Amino acid sequence: MAPKVLISDSLSDAAVQIFKDRGIDVTFDPSIGKDKDKLLAVIGEYDGLAIRSASKVTEKIIAAATNLKVIGRAGIGVDNVDIPEASKKGIIVMNTPFGNSITTAEHAIAMMFAVARQIPEANASTHAGKWEKSRFMGVELTGKTLGVIGAGNIGAIVCARALGLKMKVVAYDPFLSEERATQIGVTKVELDELLDRADFITLHVPYTEKTANILSAENLAKTKKGVRIINCARGGLVDEAALVALITSGHVAGAAFDVFAEEPATENPLFNLPNVVVTPHLGAATTEAQENVALQVAEQMADYLLTGAVTNALNMPSVTAEEARIMGPWLKLAEHLGAFVGQLTEEAIQSIEVVYNGIAKDMNLKALNCAAIAGIMKATNPDVNMVSAPIIAKDRGIEISTTTQDKTGVFDGYIRLVVVTDERTRSIAGTVFSDGKPRFIQIKGINIDAEIGAHMLYTTNRDVPGVIGALGRTLGEHGVNIANFTLGRSGRDGDAIALLYLDEAPDGAALAALRATGVFQQVRPLQFDAV
Repeated sequence: MAPKVLISDSLSDAAVQIFKDRGIDVTFDPSIGKDKDKLLAVIGEYDGLAIRSASKVTEKIIAAATNLKVIGRAGIGVDNVDIPEASKKGIIVMNTPFGNSITTAEHAIAMMFAVARQIPEANASTHAGKWEKSRFMGVELTGKTLGVIGAGNIGAIVCARALGLKMKVVAYDPFLSEERATQIGVTKVELDELLDRADFITLHVPYTEKTANILSAENLAKTKKGVRIINCARGGLVDEAALVALITSGHVAGAAFDVFAEEPATENPLFNLPNVVVTPHLGAATTEAQENVALQVAEQMADYLLTGAVTNALNMPSVTAEEARIMGPWLKLAEHLGAFVGQLTEEAIQSIEVVYNGIAKDMNLKALNCAAIAGIMKATNPDVNMVSAPIIAKDRGIEISTTTQDKTGVFDGYIRLVVVTDERTRSIAGTVFSDGKPRFIQIKGINIDAEIGAHMLYTTNRDVPGVIGALGRTLGEHGVNIANFTLGRSGRDGDAIALLYLDEAPDGAALAALRATGVFQQVRPLQFDAV
C-alpha cells in the first residue's frame, strides 16, 4: 500500500506533484491546519504530515497520530511541533534549514536601502500629493562601513551583497575564523570595534542566552553617531527602548526592523518614529523561498517514506534502525561532549578532532561526528541539527578530522573530542557504561567519572585546600542542591577541576558569589538536553 501524506497548510502545487509522481497518496487541504479538531479527527490515517506554521502539532495531535512516521516543516522554525512527544513516538521531525537564506539576506539589504534613502516616508509624502524633495536627504551605501553581527549562512550572503555595493564590511562572530573571514572578503573584529566603526549595523544571529540583547543600551551607546541599525534576524537582540531614546536624541540616524521582541507587533515603541522602517516579519516572504522550502520538504519526506533516507531531521541522526538500537547512548554521549565544549568556547574554532577508541571505532562514525558537531554548534545556534551542523562548520572554515584507535585502557571504548580555537585547545572524553548511561571520563587530560545531568557546574582552580568547602557552602547559601560531585586534578598543587550535577540551575547571584571567593579560575554553568 502506498504511503499516505496529509498537507494541512498552503504548499505549492509543484510540491504536491512531487508526492504524486513518486507514488505517494497525498491529501492537500490547507483548511485542516486552521482547524485543530479536524486535524485531530483525520491524522490517524496518515504516514506523513507536511506543514508550514499554521498547523499546531500538539501532544494531543501526536497521540492520535497512530500511523504517523514523519512530520515535514516547510521552513526553519518548528515551534508549532511538540518535538519531544514526536520523538517518544518515533516520529521524525524534518525542516528545511537553508531554503530561506537568500530571501532573508535580500530583505536585510532592501531594508538598508530603505532606511538610507528614507524611501517609506518619501513614498507616503508623495502619495499624499506633497513634493518635499528637500526634506528627504539620504546617504549613499558606497564607501560606508557595514558591521555584520553573525557571519553564518545568511550573514555571509549579506556580506557578499554589501561588497558588491562597494561597502566596507567588518564582521563580529566568535565562530568566524580568520581564514573564513578572508575567504568571504570581510574584516573580522571584536564587537566593540564593530560598534565604533560601522555606519550601518545588521544582525544575523539566532536568539540565545548569549545573543539576547546583544545590542543593549550599553552597546548601543558605543555606536558611531549617525549609525543606522537593521534587524531581520530575531526579536530580542536589540534593546528597543534604548534604541528609541538614541533615535530621538539624534545619535542613531535610523533603524529598519522586520522582527520585534513581542510578535505579532501591533504596538511597539519604534512605530511612528522618523526614519524607522518596519515590516511584519517578511524575511522569508518571497515566492521563490516559499517554493524552495515546499519542494525541499516534499523531496525529503518522500525519500524517507519510500527509501528510509533521513535528511534534515531535528530529532534523529541519519542511521539505520539496527545502528540506532546499538548507537543510541553513544550518539547522546557525542552530543553531550560537544555541548560541553560549545558552552565553554567563545572564540573562533579552527579544528575539531573526534577520536574513537575500542568498540566506538566500529560504529557509524559519520552519525557520531554529526552529533558531536551539532552539540558544539547548538551553543550558539539552537536551529542546528545533526545534518546541518557539518555544513555550518564547513562554511565557517572549521577543519573536521576523525581518528580511530584500538582499545586502550580500562574502557571497552570511548570518544574523545579535541577542539582547537584561536586561543587554546580543549579536550573531553566520555564513554557509555553497561547501564546505557553516558559518562564524562576525562577533561583536559584530568581523569574523572562524572554522571551527566540537565544542570551542571564546571569549575577550575589550583589544587589547594578549601575548594570543596567553598563550593558546598556557597551553593548551599543560595539554595542550590548538589546531586553529584566529581573532582579531578593533574597532581598535588597542580590544576584541578570540579564537575557538579545540580538539581536546579544556579542563578546569577550564586555564580557571582562563587567567583567572589577568589578560589576559582573558571565558574561555568552548563546545561544538557534530554539527559
